[in-house]
Amino acid sequence: MDSQGGPYLNKEALCSTLGGARLCQLAMGCAVIAMVTHSAGYSGSHGVFCMTAWCCCFAVSAAVFFLDATRLYSFLRVSWDNLTVTWAACATLMYVTASVVYPLFFVQSECPYEGCEVRDFRIAVTVCSILGTLAYGAEVALCRARPGQIVVGYMATVPGLLKVVQGFVSCIIFGALANGSQFSRYAATIYCVVIYASCFALTALVVILTVCKRTKTVRCMPFDRFVVVCTFMEVLLYLSASVVWPVFCFDTKYGSPWRPSSCPQGKCPWDSKVVVAVFSCVNFGLYLADLLYSQRIRFGSSRVPTNSRV
Repeated sequence: MDSQGGPYLNKEALCSTLGGARLCQLAMGCAVIAMVTHSAGYSGSHGVFCMTAWCCCFAVSAAVFFLDATRLYSFLRVSWDNLTVTWAACATLMYVTASVVYPLFFVQSECPYEGCEVRDFRIAVTVCSILGTLAYGAEVALCRARPGQIVVGYMATVPGLLKVVQGFVSCIIFGALANGSQFSRYAATIYCVVIYASCFALTALVVILTVCKRTKTVRCMPFDRFVVVCTFMEVLLYLSASVVWPVFCFDTKYGSPWRPSSCPQGKCPWDSKVVVAVFSCVNFGLYLADLLYSQRIRFGSSRVPTNSRV
């Protein structure tokens, strides 16, 4: 028993639906890592990415489960509810990506030269990875704020979860830019890269301030208004980048609208430019949805005092 007469262990972390979801995350993560290291194997940059994602998710999820079960999170100077839902959303995206990349590059219909046992292990890894995705998605669904409920933290709202997705999409864009996209050829494409970096920095700032309980640091205006202003600016910036990037990459005056026949598969700058163009539009849509939903929550909270954001 602790000094206040309560139990040392948090039973809700073990016997609740949320605790069950986290136990499933740990079980699936452990199974995936064990099978990959035992027989399934991985190689190349894609395999390293998948293995890194699985190991990172398992390690952080184990720490979250331990801190929640022992109540030691109360000693951390962070908003625990915001931190856990942010991590669950991030881990869901990482697992989704790994669940697509791993079978795409390592699972074949025919048995590889290593034998059918390796193929079967790789299929099992894919299945466990998909189940892990569902477990993390279940945690997000359980923690997500719903209409009519008291919002525990901003990151549990739809705009907060969209912030995580926006940051993840930005990382995909950065990866494509680093993969020989030749963005430095024109000032306009450099301008787009500056936009991607600036918007990512603003999004990360909002998430960090929320998780670290530093929302009152923004003294010039209320934090919810600050978030809306930042999102509005990001929408305008991404709108310009979504127009400028394709023009200076695929117009015949500056580039090629079609994939060059001499471009090597997997190492073609044109492919990276397409990835950046597509995900620029995706992120523009995410920021626009974020802005619209933020306005909805702001007006809704003015009518229902118990549904305000932290």
